[in-house]
Amino acid sequence: MHLFKIRFKLRSPKGYKMNVGTLDAIIRAIVGWILIHLGTVLKVQMSKPLKIILLIIGLLLLITAITRYCGLYKLFNISTM
Repeated sequence: MHLFKIRFKLRSPKGYKMNVGTLDAIIRAIVGWILIHLGTVLKVQMSKPLKIILLIIGLLLLITAITRYCGLYKLFNISTM
């Protein structure tokens, strides 16, 4: 017998259908966090444009992990849900 039943419904941003699954979102969040830290926090020697590119890619990965929506997946009709 379950004492507690927790039910939740994942919601996507208004007008968007989620197409990023849980494992995909977790991997995106981890890789995004690593890229952001490589470009900003860690003292890795690299050019400034490369740091900016890493930061942008990392932020995009984090945003897609949080919103669970990927525009490229939509373009190619892919879903990992």
